[in-house]
Amino acid sequence: MRELKNQLRYVLPLWFVLLITNWLPDNRITIRLRGILASFFIKKCGKNFTIASNVLINNPQGLVIGDDVYIARGCWLNAMAGLKIEDEVVFAPYVVISTTQHVFKNNSVRFGGSIAKPVLIGKGSWLASHVSIKCGVEIGKGNLIASNASVVKSTPDFKILGGVPAKVIKDNLDSKSSFNSRAEFEKAFG
Repeated sequence: MRELKNQLRYVLPLWFVLLITNWLPDNRITIRLRGILASFFIKKCGKNFTIASNVLINNPQGLVIGDDVYIARGCWLNAMAGLKIEDEVVFAPYVVISTTQHVFKNNSVRFGGSIAKPVLIGKGSWLASHVSIKCGVEIGKGNLIASNASVVKSTPDFKILGGVPAKVIKDNLDSKSSFNSRAEFEKAFG
């Protein structure tokens, strides 16, 4: 009965919202619209949630999203064991996060079953394209996870990490920006 309730309250409505909005181009208006519509079918969702097309969210009843979060095109998120994304997190395209993992039994994965552990993405972190996060991992605050990295263990705060498996490359320090919006870009470089 609980599974049916989750399917009717979260899974099917979110799937429908993403299905009917996937044909829209990814621009400032449509990613915001998609985020507003999707937020009703996520366990807890903060303000200013934006989401691009072709994102797949499995088990949205286990997903908690903070304020000002952006999920880019093609990301795959499994929130079965609980996935918490804190404020100001940015996902580049094709990020994969799974809160479950297959295990082997009698030297075969086919009937081995799975384990489940929650994942946390810390405030202000940026997951670059094609990053994968293993179940049970906590990404520290203010981290930059480099493209194609595979994070298999929890990370400290304010670091740049990369590689397979991901390792700390250096501290993530604030730097000066050239612009903060499209209007500023066009004024400065237009």
